[in-house]
Amino acid sequence: MNVFRRMSRRTFLTASGSGSAGLLLGRPSVGATKSESNSAKARAKSTILLFLCGGASHIDLWDMKPKAPLEYRGPFEPIATSASGITLCEHLPMLARHAHHLALVNSVNGRVNTNDHHAGYYHNLTGHVPDQSFRTLGNNRTPFADDWPFMGSVVAAKRPPHPHLPNAITLPHKPSTAPYTRPGQFAARLGVEHNPIYLQGSLSEPIKFQAPSLQLQQGVDGDRLAARRSLLSAVDDARHRFDNEAKVQQWNRQHERAVSLLASSNTAKAFDVSQESETIRARYGNDVNAMSLLLARRLVEAGVPFITVFWMEDRPRLGKKCASGGGWDTHGNNFHCLEDDLLPVFDRAFSALVEDLADRGLLDETLLMVTSEMGRKPKIGDPRSGGITGAGRDHWTHCLTDVLAGGGIKGGQTYGSSDRLAEYPADKPVMPADVTKTVYHAMGIHDLEAIDSQNRPYNLLAEGSAIHELL
Repeated sequence: MNVFRRMSRRTFLTASGSGSAGLLLGRPSVGATKSESNSAKARAKSTILLFLCGGASHIDLWDMKPKAPLEYRGPFEPIATSASGITLCEHLPMLARHAHHLALVNSVNGRVNTNDHHAGYYHNLTGHVPDQSFRTLGNNRTPFADDWPFMGSVVAAKRPPHPHLPNAITLPHKPSTAPYTRPGQFAARLGVEHNPIYLQGSLSEPIKFQAPSLQLQQGVDGDRLAARRSLLSAVDDARHRFDNEAKVQQWNRQHERAVSLLASSNTAKAFDVSQESETIRARYGNDVNAMSLLLARRLVEAGVPFITVFWMEDRPRLGKKCASGGGWDTHGNNFHCLEDDLLPVFDRAFSALVEDLADRGLLDETLLMVTSEMGRKPKIGDPRSGGITGAGRDHWTHCLTDVLAGGGIKGGQTYGSSDRLAEYPADKPVMPADVTKTVYHAMGIHDLEAIDSQNRPYNLLAEGSAIHELL
């Protein structure tokens, strides 16, 4: 049996959840010289990935088909934008004013063999086609230790370490509720030391973010932390006389990293959205997803290379209305859920992020990406929510739109197209691997070699090519 499979899922997920475990299974080929050389060529210093959890409807947001039959196109109309090459949904008026910064990739073929969330997450977060286990295990296909790594973890591993913050930070939650944790968001075979640190947000307290794995216990101040650090150092010295295995050394490095984060005033400052003015917070919108994007901008200013915002779902408020988990998985009442709830929040928050970065002179060096695990089925009517009368859209991984901006991306353009019903890519089809390679290229990461636990080299993403027409 593969050594990765022998590691218990509980052990792996515990290490993944904290982001502070040692590298147990292998080591990346990450020489400082190569990393610094790659970074020097990068246009983008940071990436913000906004993932619309649930499967955002491409045909209702980005790839509208006004000439399609009504049972496909729905009631929404396209509107003109600040870019002649882009039209958007009428319910994205604020973003339309900034469309000259955007590049829409309307021909992403996200087709997988299960048409479900787990496989969709994995495909679009790693660039790798889901393997057969996604078909055989379905919703039980949670993360494996030998999965291909999350693109943010690859960036984190290949960039020089940040002086006082992690290279990859994810907020405001970890999708999805255990035990159905979504695969594709971890470093996996690259080594859990390259997992993102997770910041936890709250629907009820949108400006409050915490790193649970980095919280000091009650009654432990800086002096006591330093004393414990000295004690642990003495214990480690004794242990090292008996055990010099690589995994122990990796654990020690991660332990030092966690202590450093706890002791750093820069950490707390970077995570504190309340330091932003009320005017700025109001421009983004006073909800947890908007505040997550505002925090992402703060982390860009702090020099964090990769920040991921997973849209936090609001099941109590939207679950029944949308026949969903409270996010973009609009199995029922698709159009009212989009118009009344999801699009106004997204429009305000994402347009604010684009505008804010541009005003601060940061957009050219910050890559923005909006994606989801899938699109929605273009033909309206999901049998699980009443068919046509339920006005929902089912899962659809066969075609979706990715949105890129900043970081060397040529804005104001639409790349590729879907067919007349938005069902399948038509012109210039691409795969998630091509989009992932575009992110790596914009970040100046061209060396994708890593070393496994047996000291054998392998390529982190051999498939796909950067979409140079976007750059």
